[in-house]
Amino acid sequence: MAMKIADYLETLRREGVLLREAAERAGLDAAVPTCPGWHVREVLAHTGGVHRWVTSIVAGPRTKPPGQDENALLFAAPEDDALLDWFREAHSTLVRTLGEADPGVTCWSFLPAPSPLAFWTRRQAHETTMHRVDAEASGGGCTQCAPAFAADGIDELLAGFLARPHGRLVADPPVSLSLRATDADVAWTVFIEADRRRILPEARTADLTITGPAHGLYLLLWNRDGTEDLDVLGDPAVLQLWRDRATL
Repeated sequence: MAMKIADYLETLRREGVLLREAAERAGLDAAVPTCPGWHVREVLAHTGGVHRWVTSIVAGPRTKPPGQDENALLFAAPEDDALLDWFREAHSTLVRTLGEADPGVTCWSFLPAPSPLAFWTRRQAHETTMHRVDAEASGGGCTQCAPAFAADGIDELLAGFLARPHGRLVADPPVSLSLRATDADVAWTVFIEADRRRILPEARTADLTITGPAHGLYLLLWNRDGTEDLDVLGDPAVLQLWRDRATL
């Protein structure tokens, strides 16, 4: 984690505002092309529910996540006429809770991080950014992410989520994917094997190599965009495998 908690917190604050503004422009009935089957109301309901869920964990503080019954309450979004205000409140409460939390707070988290607070500010910054992308996609266009933040989001996905055991992203025979950002000094090689994934923080020769701006790689790897601004060289089946199985 190269970014600081304060940086993630400011990004979370800004991205929530952009998400809400995009939702207002597009309208709640607008389809979300990056999340087939969803409309803007589902983006607001899901993201606002996640914000309330995380607030309950950090503010508790909780040593385990809420149970099924409480989750139902936390994710219970109101009718359309109150949804934007409900989202605004959930987002602002999360930002305030994380900003006022004791840096040493002990609460449940699920990926390695310097502290639970560092984990949750990072996770929510990227969670909210991806759903801001979804909301903006409903009306066309996409606000660019800073290269450092986009690279951090790639690292969270590869070194965090995909480094965990099990998961659907496997291949037999194994395949490999090399990634390099042209506007940040970062690169990765992902070895997708029969029962796991191995990630190296460097560029290696691979079955498929994708090169381009960190923002484009970030959206591609989180299955939010195509390859229009990226250079793709090698076996296209590897990219299709990623799209089919690298889902969270």
